[in-house]
Amino acid sequence: MIYIGTAGFSYADWKGVFYPERLGARDMLEFYAARFPVVEVNSSWYAIPPSSRFDSMAKRTPEGFRFVVKAYKGITHDVPGAPEDFRSFLRSLRPLEEKGKLAAVLAQFPWGFRNTPENRLYLEHLREMMGQRPVVVEFRNQQWVEEATWELLRRLRLAFCCVDEPRLKGLVKPLAVHTAEPAYVRFHGRNSRTWWDRQRESWERYDYLYSREELEEWRDKVGELASRARDVYLIFNNHYRGQAVRNARMMADLLPPEAVAPLGEDGEADRVEEGGTGTGLTLFEA
Repeated sequence: MIYIGTAGFSYADWKGVFYPERLGARDMLEFYAARFPVVEVNSSWYAIPPSSRFDSMAKRTPEGFRFVVKAYKGITHDVPGAPEDFRSFLRSLRPLEEKGKLAAVLAQFPWGFRNTPENRLYLEHLREMMGQRPVVVEFRNQQWVEEATWELLRRLRLAFCCVDEPRLKGLVKPLAVHTAEPAYVRFHGRNSRTWWDRQRESWERYDYLYSREELEEWRDKVGELASRARDVYLIFNNHYRGQAVRNARMMADLLPPEAVAPLGEDGEADRVEEGGTGTGLTLFEA
């Protein structure tokens, strides 16, 4: 089954383009979960959330809804990660695991995490510390794209994160590679102008709206992943002003309906009171 969603859901700039203007932040998750089957939680990269937060999130989402949780930065960006960071992070996940809503952990490594013997050993340590949980590994450095990496990931049962990102030298190119469950694709956008700009705001890197033609480049790749993996996750990280939502629905329309976990329909719940500003996905009509 193919699950389509976005990286994050709690964005103030989604009000008026996805969320109703008057919707409170506390109600965003329920609104989102009525329309998408999965979300990638990115806030856990900045700070390890208390387990009570994940317990609340699990209770506020319908049965069958899934969470992918991004590993804390102490695990992926301060290598080697401190044992206590691993333990604290895994403790926080328990409510999602107990309720069967944890789809995977996403370990996103920075561009400076190069393909070295020390870092390959760290991937073994990562698997050991994560236990049997599904783990998706995202590399930003093109050095990792080689057959030896696929062999290592398959041996460690770590899933390779396929990416769509700017076609810049040194970044990972768009590949459909399946090394372990689940298959995973992150769509970051192709904003090459701001990707390496140190003066930019954080959202500017992901300010990009895919065209239908650009997403069609992934149709066969997604089909290939779906033929190999039990579950495929397509996550859109081009979050500025709800562009991820628009592209997520666009991608769903490109794939066989029977292969895609259902997305909630647009409707009156997507609009503010009569006479107000439209806030549903109808604003995204081409």
